[in-house]
Amino acid sequence: MVILNIETSTTCCSAAITVDGVSVASRANLEGANHASELPVFIEQLLGEARQHNWQLDAVALSQGPGSYTGLRIGASIAKGICYGLGIPLIPIDTLQLLCACAIQSTGHQWTANALLCPMIDARRMEVYTAFYHPQDLQRTGEVQAKIIDEQSFADVLSQQPMYFFGNGAAKCQQVLTSSNAHFISDVVPDARYMGALAEQPTAHMLDIKQVAYYEPFYLKEFVAAPSHIKGLETK
Repeated sequence: MVILNIETSTTCCSAAITVDGVSVASRANLEGANHASELPVFIEQLLGEARQHNWQLDAVALSQGPGSYTGLRIGASIAKGICYGLGIPLIPIDTLQLLCACAIQSTGHQWTANALLCPMIDARRMEVYTAFYHPQDLQRTGEVQAKIIDEQSFADVLSQQPMYFFGNGAAKCQQVLTSSNAHFISDVVPDARYMGALAEQPTAHMLDIKQVAYYEPFYLKEFVAAPSHIKGLETK
């Protein structure tokens, strides 16, 4: 399959074309949060490359969250527009599972048989979006949750087996989670280049055009607007 992959769940923004699960063209900005202006340019460039190589898109894969409310909405609106325009399906991808795939493929780390992967996406202050995954098959164990991290977080699991923490929410937890079984991997970000293999798994959920109309990203928590500090617009 030829898939356009879109990732906008954090401050990083990336897009890639994969063919049979392998990235053949990609664009990324890993240092800022300008998704609304960057992503359309990335996609235009990638679609231009696709035309040059006669790649016909079969689907769009979208990192569905959890993550930044604004980032997810930008990615979803552009992905849905492309699906409608080309009449192709949408494949939502679990962002935390994608982070695990990025950790495995970009670090080359060797995992012990009983290890658990614990990707973390920053949810402000000491809260993160997280879940547990097995490194062998990237299957999730338990539910995705918004969790406030303290000294006792994951204590029962860490007392029995090694856990690997990564993602933009992990660094702030490193001083709190001090167990010898807690391992931290830096510089792991969700990257569209690694989405294609997940999108082509037999268990991937493909949404047809009718389903795309009702698709919403996985926000996990409702968006809460901050109080305005503009004179005359203060929240009462």
